[in-house]
Amino acid sequence: MFDTDELVINMGPQHPATHGVLRVVLKLDGERVVDADVVIGYLHRGVEKLCESRDWTQIVLITDRMDYVASATNNLGYCETVEKLLSVEVPRRARYVRTILAELQRLASHLVWLGSHAMDIGAVTVFLYALRERELILDLFEEFCGARLTYNSMRIGGLPLDVPSGWDKKVLQLCNVMMQKLPEYEVLLTHNRIWLERTRGIGVISGPEAIAIGFSGPPLRASGIPRDVRKDEPYAAYDEMQFEIPLGTRGDTYDRYLVRLEEMRQSVRIVRQATEGLPEGPIMGKVPRLIKPPAGETYHANESPKGEIGYFIVSDGKATSPYRFRVRPPSFCNLQALPRLVRGHLVADVIALIGTIDIVLGEVDR
Repeated sequence: MFDTDELVINMGPQHPATHGVLRVVLKLDGERVVDADVVIGYLHRGVEKLCESRDWTQIVLITDRMDYVASATNNLGYCETVEKLLSVEVPRRARYVRTILAELQRLASHLVWLGSHAMDIGAVTVFLYALRERELILDLFEEFCGARLTYNSMRIGGLPLDVPSGWDKKVLQLCNVMMQKLPEYEVLLTHNRIWLERTRGIGVISGPEAIAIGFSGPPLRASGIPRDVRKDEPYAAYDEMQFEIPLGTRGDTYDRYLVRLEEMRQSVRIVRQATEGLPEGPIMGKVPRLIKPPAGETYHANESPKGEIGYFIVSDGKATSPYRFRVRPPSFCNLQALPRLVRGHLVADVIALIGTIDIVLGEVDR
C-alpha cells in the first residue's frame, strides 16, 4: 500500500504568485503545509563575478539589475561603498538629491509590493490604484535620468546631472498626491474583513526569531525590532531628516502590511524635507577620472525598500576593477524565513507569505 498521508507538490518555478522564477517544494497533509523547501538559482547571472571584471564606474549599471524594482537604492549603496574606500566627500547638495531619489524609490517599490501582494490575495483594484501612483514617480525618474526602471542614476562621488528645472516643484506635487491616495488604499484594505482574515495571525514571527533568522527591513520592524540603517548608521542626508520608524506588535502578515504603509508616509515626509531644504552647490566630489581605490576592504549597507542591502568590496590597489565583490541582499536573507513561516498554514496562505516578504528574484539569485 502507498502511504498517502503526505503529498509533495511543486509551487513554481513557473507560477504567477512566486514573483519570479522561485520554486517552493511543499509537503502537504491535505491542504495544510507540513514543511517547505525553497529552491532558488533559476535566475542566476553571476552578478558578483561579473562586477570583478568591470571597472568601478561600469558596475553602477550592473547594480540596477539586481533589485530591478528599486534600482536607485542599489546604485546608492554601491557608490557609497566605493566612496568609503576612496575617502571621498560627497557634496551636500548631491547627498540631498540622493536622499530624495532613494525615498522616491522606496515609494515606487512599496507600491509594486502593495499592488501585487493585494492581487495575489484577490484584490485587483488595489493593484490598479498602486500602479497609477507609481507611474507618477517613474515620470520623475525619467525626467531626472532618462530611464524608468534601471536608472544608472548615481556616480561615484555624486550625481551624473543636477536636477532639471522645476523638478523639485513636481516632486512636492507628488508628495501631495501620495498623501491624498494613501487613505484610499487603507479604505480598500485596512478594515476589509476578507483582508483581515487572510493576513491576521498568518506567518507570525517574534522579534528574537526574526533576528536569529536574518530578517531585515519591514519584516523585522513588523516583529517589533526598531532596526533601520537610516537611523542607526545614517548615510546620504538622513542624519538631517526628521522621520519615525514604524513598528509592528504581532509580527504577522497584517503587521508587515501596516508597517510598509506607514513607511510610505514617512518617505513622503523625508522627500518633502529634502526637497524644501535642497541646498545649492556642486553635485560631484573630487574623484579621479580613472578610479583605482587604495588596497583595502570595506563593507557598507543602506536601507533598501526590502531591507538591509550591503556591499563588501576588496581592492588590491592595482586593478581598475574590484578584487572581490560581494552583495548582502535583503530578498535572499529574508527568503530564508519562508519555510518557518508557512509551516502549519494552508496552501493558499503560502501565496500571502511569499508576498509579505517582498522578494525580487533578480536580487535573490544575482
